[in-house]
Amino acid sequence: MRDARSERLFIGGQWVEGGPAVEVRNKYSGEILGTVPEARREEVDAAVAAAQRAAAVLADLPAHRRGEMLRRAADLIRERREEFARTIAAEAGKALKYARVEVERAVSTFTVAAEEAKRIHGETVPMDAVPAGEGYFGFWIRRPVGVVAAITPFNFPLNLVAHKVAPALAAGNAVVLKPASTTPLTAILLCRVLEEAGLPAGAINLVVGPGSTVGEWLVTDPRVAKVSFTGSPPVGRRITEIAGIKKVTLELGNTSPVVVAPDVDLDFVARRCAVGAYYNSGQVCISVQRIYTAGPAYEPFLERFVRASEEMVVGDPLDERVDVGPMIDEREARRIEAWVEEALAGGARVLTGHRRERAVYWPTVLTDVRPDMKVVAQEAFAPVASVIACDDFDRALEEANATEYGLQAAVFTRDVDRVFRAIRRLNFGGVIINDTPAYRADHMPYGGVRGSGIGREGVRYAIEEMTNIHMVVIRTAN
Repeated sequence: MRDARSERLFIGGQWVEGGPAVEVRNKYSGEILGTVPEARREEVDAAVAAAQRAAAVLADLPAHRRGEMLRRAADLIRERREEFARTIAAEAGKALKYARVEVERAVSTFTVAAEEAKRIHGETVPMDAVPAGEGYFGFWIRRPVGVVAAITPFNFPLNLVAHKVAPALAAGNAVVLKPASTTPLTAILLCRVLEEAGLPAGAINLVVGPGSTVGEWLVTDPRVAKVSFTGSPPVGRRITEIAGIKKVTLELGNTSPVVVAPDVDLDFVARRCAVGAYYNSGQVCISVQRIYTAGPAYEPFLERFVRASEEMVVGDPLDERVDVGPMIDEREARRIEAWVEEALAGGARVLTGHRRERAVYWPTVLTDVRPDMKVVAQEAFAPVASVIACDDFDRALEEANATEYGLQAAVFTRDVDRVFRAIRRLNFGGVIINDTPAYRADHMPYGGVRGSGIGREGVRYAIEEMTNIHMVVIRTAN
């Protein structure tokens, strides 16, 4: 890492000053990594205006030109991958080994976007399928919506930004990006990369500030045609209330369940669940949270999962050996500490963990929990997992499905009949078989149902959300 630096906002192809400086700190040591100015109303207005001008330029760019810029961006991220990884580890508290994985995924996301930019197309419509269509020829194409507001969280400060920015640019839109105020330095690095990749001025703009001001100014601006948001359900609901008539994609979290049948390799499943529960300190929308063990699997799985949890190395995320670093701040660590205390007061048992030092919270395994406890019913977003005994596989599916959320769920079994029962019964945006709900490939459709949000990410599917269908009908006969 470089010494603490004073950064600026990026608007209309220029690095500009803004309002009061926001300090960005190393989440483990507390040292100041840099400062970024908070955007005022005038900076947000300027960013949207710049994006609006650039959107017209981008829409007219040939697809191969947009693809070339995105490919160049992917190459530049790869060239600077260690700088990106160390920035992520420091400002987000993510273990360096997983920060490096995030960087490689972002390279993949931009690479896929470069390819998808050249595959945006429509199709013909058989107008004469109805009597009124006789003598007409019809087809539709996809056109960019214009200005996309991308509001991103702290937990994946590069790849979740990439999942909004890359498909927006591939489709010919311009972007106003508002990264989390706790982790803006990675997004600033990305803007420098995109600038070097040759994007037109205003194609990407960056503003920083609270959701209650900067976020709401963006969401309510009538020049913004699309809002893509990842964050908490209360903020997602607020966006739907104030956005007006515009496209919205919301990714709002999960209480990710895992169902473990007794016919699997429990050592393998325990290790996979430990990684899925604790990487990035459990601060992942699809982090393993509820593990339902069917029939005789409970005791042997629990023993193995506790052991795998205790093998996690906790400490400074910039240490190559570390698996689990700090949470995003001490307030969040205190919150999950209180949730576990509440569960213990209600009869739950803690088998390992439940230890906190400042913002660091140790991997924690609970059992004897009830469905109404916060650690089960609400998104923990912390390194805490509960192991729950069920009489049989069908009962485990039923309990896994008993949630207001529906992002991703997972099932471990070797029985094909169980696989298809799970697919039919689990009401989630994604069902992962023989891996954890934390699995995601960056080109697959990703998003939830119920309280987990609306719309889909995954480059091709995000492009569909960031374009409009433009229908053309030609009368061919008088």
